[in-house]
Amino acid sequence: MPEASIHGTDQSAVAELSFDDFKVVVLNDYRIGFESRQASLIGRREVLTGKAKFGIFGDGKEVAQLAMAKAFKNGDWRAGYYRDQTFMFATGMSNLKEFFAQLYANPDIEKDPASAGRQMNCHYATRYVDAEGNWKSQTDVKNCSADISPTGGHMPRLLGLAYASKLYRQNPELHQFTQFSINGNEVAFGTIGNGSTSEGLFFEAFNAAGVMQVPLAISVWDDAYAISVPARLQTTKEDISEILKGFQREPGTNGYEIFKVRGWDYVALCETYERAIKICREEHVPVMIHVVEMTQPQGHSTSGSHERYKTKERLEWENEHDCLLQMRKWMVESAIATDDQLDELETTAKKYVRECQREAWNDLASEIKNELDQAAKLIINLSHQSGARDGVLLAAEELQNCIDPGRKDVAVAVRKVLRLTVTETSAEKDALSKWLAWESVKNADRFNSKLFTDTKYSPLKVKTVPAVYDADPRIIDGREVLNACFEANFERDRTMVAFGEDVGAIGDVNQGFAGLQSKFGDLRITDTGIREATIIGQGLGLAMRGFRPIAEIQYLDYLLYSVNVLSDDLATLSYRTRGGQKAPLIVRTRGHRLEGIWHSGSPLGLILNSMRGLHVCVPRDMTQAAGMYNTLLRGDEPALVIECLNGYRLKEKLPNNVGEFTVPLGKAEILRYGTDMTVVSYGSTLRVVMEAAEELEQLGISIEVIDPQTLYPFDLDNVCGNSLTKTNKLLVVDEDVPGAASAYILQKVLELQNGYYSLDCPPKTLSAKDHRPPYGSDGDYFTKPSLDDIVEAVYGMMSNSNPSHYPPIY
Repeated sequence: MPEASIHGTDQSAVAELSFDDFKVVVLNDYRIGFESRQASLIGRREVLTGKAKFGIFGDGKEVAQLAMAKAFKNGDWRAGYYRDQTFMFATGMSNLKEFFAQLYANPDIEKDPASAGRQMNCHYATRYVDAEGNWKSQTDVKNCSADISPTGGHMPRLLGLAYASKLYRQNPELHQFTQFSINGNEVAFGTIGNGSTSEGLFFEAFNAAGVMQVPLAISVWDDAYAISVPARLQTTKEDISEILKGFQREPGTNGYEIFKVRGWDYVALCETYERAIKICREEHVPVMIHVVEMTQPQGHSTSGSHERYKTKERLEWENEHDCLLQMRKWMVESAIATDDQLDELETTAKKYVRECQREAWNDLASEIKNELDQAAKLIINLSHQSGARDGVLLAAEELQNCIDPGRKDVAVAVRKVLRLTVTETSAEKDALSKWLAWESVKNADRFNSKLFTDTKYSPLKVKTVPAVYDADPRIIDGREVLNACFEANFERDRTMVAFGEDVGAIGDVNQGFAGLQSKFGDLRITDTGIREATIIGQGLGLAMRGFRPIAEIQYLDYLLYSVNVLSDDLATLSYRTRGGQKAPLIVRTRGHRLEGIWHSGSPLGLILNSMRGLHVCVPRDMTQAAGMYNTLLRGDEPALVIECLNGYRLKEKLPNNVGEFTVPLGKAEILRYGTDMTVVSYGSTLRVVMEAAEELEQLGISIEVIDPQTLYPFDLDNVCGNSLTKTNKLLVVDEDVPGAASAYILQKVLELQNGYYSLDCPPKTLSAKDHRPPYGSDGDYFTKPSLDDIVEAVYGMMSNSNPSHYPPIY
């Protein structure tokens, strides 16, 4: 396989430029690479002096990234990891001052546009959403999807970014969306360390891209280690391109073009990237460029030294084969520059990098110093009126003597002083309290905002449209209501796509998409392999590029295979870019009661704890699900919709406006009014609660049944808390394990809605058992809340309150 052999220096590639022009290009590349190296060296020192908290850098990877940047065009996308600073500088998607601003965690979005100080250094992003939530054009700029720290976690997203180009090219109905694509000519560039190619996400995404034939270009930066672990302990044959040879395409097959090139060979790298990306861009064939013989001069990060685990011989080899040293040597030998010229270039570069670092530090330090001075002045003013004068003055002195202070130091001092003077009243104390309150508002915006987009496009702001029915409505299976909803939305919005296991040809296992692939085509409604993580990544990348995807996970139990992508990537996207990026992906799945350990799951506690940043919708039937889909498809935030697995063949009325009516998120609904007890439940268990209510009515007990409809957000109008002011008793019925989603609901109702003050007896939860449900009807009955369990739980609470009126059952 010649493509997998190491590409050497090809002097003929140089002849395409005049020598003078070529020198200019090479010298500019070297300057960028050298500045990047200096940024790494200075950045490490800043961490070790305490000005920055942690540092991880791209030293040793500079020359390969310079070559990759030459092939990166407007409209292209990057999904990489935290070694790519040189690439970002070379493409103009970042600069040195922004690099240092992020290192210092500057929360000013103008100073660190990638993350506003929320991410570690070398975590990059470009802003493709404006302050109002509008899409910016993606085709006249270079684009970088927001990085995450898990080193293989970006690979599923990379697949989706590349898949978007395929859809934009192959579907003529999308050619009008020129702000997102120009005929699908965009390449999605991915980077990953050789160690992280051992991750399952890498192999899953790699295989999917080979099947799908999308313009995806993976660069593997191979420096032979993953922190301290050598390649021999992580990769078969110690060579990722060697073991992936079977993916090399051959006549009549799909697959990859695979390249291998040395990381210190500038000309060979440029030629390799030009050739590889040309194939990828024009033919929509994925490519892998395995860049070997790389070095990592400062080790993995500021957390330790690589001298601890590399041999003396390896360290000597790395010193000799440092890519910048080799590039400089080649430039001198090729008469591109003299040693004196390069010395002067390097001296100037060092000075410039240091200036950028100082400016970035001063930008942040001066703001904090101003806030510190204000706080210290107010504290000293308070001391003159305080009986705790000595303690207050000591707090002011300690604050003023802070070395490299942060906003934390200011807040700590002010809050301490307010505690010291808790029994005092004065105008000076009021002034300090007001100052803290105002700074707290600003700090909440700096550090706690934009979990969701929170713009005019938020699904929480979508107009509520009631369902409209005929006087004698059609009664159909619930699955048919969903099917009609999806059909209407696909007719309305050409950017909608849906995909997942069995979604296409058979219309999903429960027939929600039945017949729609034949109507809308297999580019819009598509089958995938069994690969849950990359199904989510496929949707995430598409959503970033202007599509409205519905990614289906066949059963809720199998959502666990994609939790890392959902939690680390999708759920944090808006927050980690402070609203600079969005991905309105809808994840569709089904769960709750059915049969067996892996087909009856309700792991809502796991979902609620790990996926803040997604709306979590738990419709009780398919009509409510349809209304939620209609809402979400008119908003711009990601969501998980969990349909009731045992509800597809239950009969429901078909709304006339099945593709238009909306169910608002965060709005609880009272399904049955009552006076004796408030019962909160959701999903499939609601039907059991409603049946139990009938028997309880015969026992003289009136329960109020509330469906929150969405667990995140939860009951924004305090319906549950208001109900408790009437009933004074609370039961939460849930089929998750004990203490999971039920504990979440209790916290919302008792704490946030002040429901605690309305109780006249302890609240109770009725959940499933600790284990997963066994197979069979008996297993379901003895594991999850049954009608008998609910009746007896409610009756037992009433009996405890009034045993004479409600004697114990047994």
